[in-house]
Amino acid sequence: MTSTPLQDSASTPAPVKASPPVARKVPSERTHHGDTFVDNYEWLRDKESAEVVAHLEAENAYQEAVTADQEPLREAIFQEIKGRTQETDLSVPHRKDGWWYFSRSVEGKEYGIQCRVKATDSADKVADWTPPAVAAGTDIPGEEVLLDGNVEAEGQPFFSVGGSAVTVDGNLYAYAVDNSGDERFTLRIKDLRTGEPLPDVIENVFYGVSFSPDGTRIFYTVVDDSWRPYQVRVHVLGTPVEQDTVVYQEDDAAMWLGFELSSDRRFLVLGIGCSEYSETRLLRFDDPDQQLHTVISRDERVLYEAEPFLLEGPDGEKSEQILLTHNRGAINSMVSIMDPAELAKPLAEQTWQTVIEPSEHVRVNGAGLTATHLVVSIRKDTIERVQVLGLAGLGTPAQQAPVEPAFDEELYTAGVGGADYAAPVIRLGYTSYFTPSRVYDFVLPTPELPAGELLLRKESPVLGGYDGSDYVATREWADAADGTRIPLSVLRHRAVPRDSTAAGLVYGYGSYEMSMDPGFGIARLSLLDRGVVFVIAHIRGGGELGRHWYEDGKKLTKKNTFTDFVDATDWLAGSGWVDPARIVALGGSAGGLLMGAIANMAPEKYAAVVAQVPFVDALTTILDPELPLSALEWEEWGNPITDPEVYAYMKSYTPYENVRDVAYPRIAAVTSFNDTRVLYVEPAKWVQELRNHTTGSEPVVMKIEMDGGHGGASGRYVQWRERAWDYAFIADSVGAKELLPGAGLK
Repeated sequence: MTSTPLQDSASTPAPVKASPPVARKVPSERTHHGDTFVDNYEWLRDKESAEVVAHLEAENAYQEAVTADQEPLREAIFQEIKGRTQETDLSVPHRKDGWWYFSRSVEGKEYGIQCRVKATDSADKVADWTPPAVAAGTDIPGEEVLLDGNVEAEGQPFFSVGGSAVTVDGNLYAYAVDNSGDERFTLRIKDLRTGEPLPDVIENVFYGVSFSPDGTRIFYTVVDDSWRPYQVRVHVLGTPVEQDTVVYQEDDAAMWLGFELSSDRRFLVLGIGCSEYSETRLLRFDDPDQQLHTVISRDERVLYEAEPFLLEGPDGEKSEQILLTHNRGAINSMVSIMDPAELAKPLAEQTWQTVIEPSEHVRVNGAGLTATHLVVSIRKDTIERVQVLGLAGLGTPAQQAPVEPAFDEELYTAGVGGADYAAPVIRLGYTSYFTPSRVYDFVLPTPELPAGELLLRKESPVLGGYDGSDYVATREWADAADGTRIPLSVLRHRAVPRDSTAAGLVYGYGSYEMSMDPGFGIARLSLLDRGVVFVIAHIRGGGELGRHWYEDGKKLTKKNTFTDFVDATDWLAGSGWVDPARIVALGGSAGGLLMGAIANMAPEKYAAVVAQVPFVDALTTILDPELPLSALEWEEWGNPITDPEVYAYMKSYTPYENVRDVAYPRIAAVTSFNDTRVLYVEPAKWVQELRNHTTGSEPVVMKIEMDGGHGGASGRYVQWRERAWDYAFIADSVGAKELLPGAGLK
């Protein structure tokens, strides 16, 4: 692909003949705590209405007219994504019991193909856990296809798998499929010996599927009317689904329910909780009474995870223990173990043994187990890391020092990608901003190999002449008005001159203690190759700097999230890299709320704002506990129904209520009709208010995927085109349509 110089001025939108759709006003009043808000567009919530559907289709037609001149740029970016992606590829096989499982992708096909091949055992355990050499596009002897997503998706408007499981003996395969995007799945079971489906079909299940160890039962989760997972049920194979029993039902509308099997598969572990406290209940599979036992009651207000395991003592005898990752006396959490006999005592009288000490600077994210080691995920200096400790002497003075696999980049992400209980290795995923995803096996430390060993299994190929040295990633810091230093990840093409002429993009999220960790992205290269300086703002409300960082950006400190983002924008504007008039803001979901807030706060600082599945009518949603997932949001934002201070605070920043008469930048709201997490009605109402109030001439558009969910449409090519749409809108808005000299596909 040839290159031409970067344009150094923002583009002028082509004249648009179409007029934006105008929804009729139907005033409805919402009154809380003596305050009445008149909402003219709440009627757009009725997705069964032909008038609403027609309005949304008119919105799509309008955005197509407004952005028609961007189609060549969209196509170029799509071809760049496609040209850098090895379309016929496969995952690194991972072993579970007696089989190696992996996924194939095939050029021209939208969906992956799930496969497996038989494993063999020998006297060398590390060799037994070395994945077989599997070639892209070439079958291997004995290879079986478990699920071909392309066959399953045929004739369907949407296709997504929400969970799968295989019995220990490898004979039965369960998988859950969503064909609408609403995250309600149909669970089916296939006999892998014959390839035939079992008659057992379970509708309306949620994420998460597990067989009992003996393969006679399957556990699954269902959601209530507000899309909250509230029941774990069990189905006995071969019996009518109507006879399925409820293992546990969670009635607290503010609590989330999930389950998993313990690492050694002796227990079903139920996790119940919110972001502030939790409760674990255990069901031992060999318990004849099948009774659930609570580890720590939610009434103690401890945020924790628990897993039972057998710990071998110095005498060779194994004792039952419970592994606890918890925040009791530890703001950033810690790891302890306890004897289950302690549960009979009041919490204040229980004795726990410390495994990982609490720290102000290290966040413990979680811990898991193999037969020989404890595997701990931590976050230090914003970076997620993995540590392992031998189980011998755990929680005693004889405990071994943690071992951490070493990597040589400053900004990276390393996480556990899988760990089988019996394996001598754990699977690690590794990536950085300009290092494509790598898969490692880490050989667990032994007396003969005390540091363990990293074995690179694969680095995802990137085609089109990609060279990571063409790009630069640095850690910078912006200063907030209150003196807080905000970490930034600044990404750019090496050829961009520091002469204040480049275009810039600021991306942020800042909610739910989620961290925007370093990761490689092929699509992002298309913006960097056009000279865009890409800044990821690690703002408060996320988890990059520990629990305090999160708590300083939620509830009655939520505005820190928004002001941090604006401060990050100011850093970029004054960095010497970009022209302050050529900066775009990008965010999605709760980051879409961020986009709406900063558009109201500082519209003059942005040439454009792209809000993906944006939570821009948050107060209306959270005030109605009957709406999907609303009650679960109280822990993040506060409860405006019962607390007038929370109500007033939220109303002072929620985007829909705070649209004002000002010149808004170019805005795109991107959403999906079947999204159950952020309903399409939120951006639909928001864009109407923006058009009513803006004093400027920049267009406000809404792009709605009529067959998609919270993650957009399904199918990789369709998703690439969606990303190309977003990035073309961004690049066009700041006149960064042309490739830098020498950049682009080779």
